Amino acid sequence: MSASLGHANRLTVAFFVTAGMGSCVPPSWQPGSRSDDAGGPIVTKPGDAGGAPAPDSSSPPPPDGSVELTYTNPVSPGDFPDPFVLRDGTRYYAFGTNVPGKNVPVLTSTDLSTWTELPDALPVLPDWARANASLTWAPSVLQRGSTFVLYYTARSIASGFQCIGRAVATSPAGPYVDDSSGPFVCQVDGDDAFCGSIDASPFVNANGDAYLLWKSDENAAACKGDARLWAQRLGVDGLSLLGKPTELLRRELAWETPLVEGPSMLLLGGAYYLFYSAGWWESSSYAIGYAVCDGPLGPCTKKTLDGPLVASLGNTLGPGGQEFFTDPNGKTWMAYHGWSSPIVGYANGGARALRIDPIEVVDGVPSLAGPTSTPRPL
Repeated sequence: MSASLGHANRLTVAFFVTAGMGSCVPPSWQPGSRSDDAGGPIVTKPGDAGGAPAPDSSSPPPPDGSVELTYTNPVSPGDFPDPFVLRDGTRYYAFGTNVPGKNVPVLTSTDLSTWTELPDALPVLPDWARANASLTWAPSVLQRGSTFVLYYTARSIASGFQCIGRAVATSPAGPYVDDSSGPFVCQVDGDDAFCGSIDASPFVNANGDAYLLWKSDENAAACKGDARLWAQRLGVDGLSLLGKPTELLRRELAWETPLVEGPSMLLLGGAYYLFYSAGWWESSSYAIGYAVCDGPLGPCTKKTLDGPLVASLGNTLGPGGQEFFTDPNGKTWMAYHGWSSPIVGYANGGARALRIDPIEVVDGVPSLAGPTSTPRPL
């Protein structure tokens, strides 16, 4: 998001939330990967990078002789899909989709440039979830007072589909504990038989009300439908849902084929921006689009009709899984993942690494300063 600012027609994004992707896992699954039964071929070679490399942003040293702090994408080279970054004071915590040996890997940083690995944030899955299956995806965190709520995707033993769980901790890094007897969101029954729910992302409105956004996994083989994005209001503690889920949008544009997923929302100057990832996750055509909504529960109008907002560029292929966070200076950043050119796909030894770039809105249109792959000022 898929995803600075100033004065006059440049406004600072002040609110943020999360992102993800995937569905049922085929026999060819590779460690650390995610897969949807979308019906299309998996790209196992890089393809066109989609444009010229990002321009060099090097700048002269400060006049006082001090060293300017910079970051270089990917800020962490290992596999770290569907990143969500939480800032707690001056420290950042990044949460990602499972990697071998960890349900929810965590990285931490104090400068956004150097990241250190922490223990598994969710070392034990609840009884309703299938353990040791590498099916724990797209985590996100909502702080409610002194409590941190982790939303994550896991395989429901009862239904056989991916569903959303919730766990709590008193520290942002965890360990988080899920004491529930069943999934938090799982659209698998009755009129809501949508082959499961994934990619939970919390959004906090200007009045403090919290909402949860997610994707129904209808592109899975058992449904063979078009994936949709949903939202529903959360209770005060973030551990309950109020009202009914509302559909925000669904896959319908050519560039979105075969699916949409990974919703995340920003509120800016009274406008609600819904970002999402679309396309096939293991390809260089995976990308990020956005819509403008009347509120957290929609209705929403797509704005990226002819192509995505953020696409492959330079060294970054298939950007997606976007989430947002703000630094202590008020700058808003998009955290996202991307394959590093020329390797796309886990079968080829690729990795979806953690990337960050600042985002701004100019005349109502979001603009990401990237994807970048050269040193950039913080």
